[in-house]
Amino acid sequence: MGSLGPIHWIIVAVVVLLLFGGRGKLSGVMGDAAKGIKAFRDGLKDEPVSSDVAENKATGALPRTEAEKEELRKS
Repeated sequence: MGSLGPIHWIIVAVVVLLLFGGRGKLSGVMGDAAKGIKAFRDGLKDEPVSSDVAENKATGALPRTEAEKEELRKS
């Protein structure tokens, strides 16, 4: 049980060929993952900010409730 048999070596060889063989499949997968992360971050940056959120960030205030908004409209 301490040594690897021929079947184990064949499995190891197949895994190594799948990961590193061909045209750099592992680097291709990692490159695609990096592109996906970059696209996600760019999508977050392009998200529009509503006026309430921008106002709250500027003043550091908590968001207003619907009742408070209605009260301000009546005034």
